[in-house]
Amino acid sequence: MTLPNSLSILRLVLAPVLLVLAWTATERVFLIVLTVAYLSDAVDGPIARRTMQQTRLGPKLDTWADVAIYLSVPLGAWWLWPDLIRRELLYCGLIIASIVLPLLAGLSKFRVTTSYHTWLVKIAAICTAISSLLLFLQITPLPFRVSSVLCVLAGLEEILITLALTQPRSNVRSLWHVLKTDGQQSNKRP
Repeated sequence: MTLPNSLSILRLVLAPVLLVLAWTATERVFLIVLTVAYLSDAVDGPIARRTMQQTRLGPKLDTWADVAIYLSVPLGAWWLWPDLIRRELLYCGLIIASIVLPLLAGLSKFRVTTSYHTWLVKIAAICTAISSLLLFLQITPLPFRVSSVLCVLAGLEEILITLALTQPRSNVRSLWHVLKTDGQQSNKRP
């Protein structure tokens, strides 16, 4: 088991832990565990590339862990801060849709979940992680709202990538890169 894959598994394990912490109203520990999950997401890819520990399973495991965390956070946040989530419901909904709809597009077309990890998704994930902590700490909602727009753009790009490809691929930089490459190279399996 590689370190990057272990970090993704850690996030998979932390998703239900977050739900238990939220259900038991353990706000401070919830935020600490969420921060650990966000940090592990930020470092698993760079560690895999720098240590040459990239695996075929890695991008899929990372995607599953991301989905587990990003879908457990809204429910946990609802339990901990229902008034806050009611106020930010539109933006939470946009972020959830930006995760779910590209996955459904990939499942519909390829019968597998996609693992593109585009640059825009990475930027949106970093912004969402930081801004969600600012939101939950009740510092300011504005960065979270901006992040939701970034997430929508990232989700749309992933859907367009799915429409452009004839076979699934992992670790696609952007739609531009898919369109730039020739048909044979852009449809190569990982």
